[in-house]
Amino acid sequence: HFRVYEFACTDGSDPVFISTALVEILENIRVHFGAAVTVTSGYRTVSYNATLENSSKTSQHCNGLAADIKVAGVSPAAVADYAEQLLGSHGGVGRYGTFTHNDRPAGKSPWRGGCRWAAPPRRSSLPSSPGACR
Repeated sequence: HFRVYEFACTDGSDPVFISTALVEILENIRVHFGAAVTVTSGYRTVSYNATLENSSKTSQHCNGLAADIKVAGVSPAAVADYAEQLLGSHGGVGRYGTFTHNDRPAGKSPWRGGCRWAAPPRRSSLPSSPGACR
C-alpha cells in the first residue's frame, strides 16, 4: 500500500532509501487499525536533517530506517503501544504529542521522544513504480 514518494525527503532529492522491514511494520500498523497511515517524515538526506531543530546527526531517518507517522483517528499513544508490540527487541518507538516515530536499527532501543541510536542494518530501496517518485 505504500509508495516510494511517501518516504521521500521533503528537499526533493533522489534516491529514496527505506528499509523493507520498516515498511512491513508500517503496513501492519495500517492493517491493525484499519486506517490510513500518513508518513510525515521518512527518508532524510544528511543535509536536510541538519536543518531540523533537535534532530540527531546520526538520525535513523538518514539511513532509511525510520519514519514519523500519523494514523487517521488513532492517538499517537495507541499507535506507539501497538508499534512496541510489533517491534519487540528489533527497533524503537518515539512517543510525541502529534505523531509516532518508528525505527528499525540493529537492536532494541526503547525511548520516549529524544534520541538514541544504534548501528543501522543494511539499507534497501522500495521498487519504484512509474510516477511514484517526486
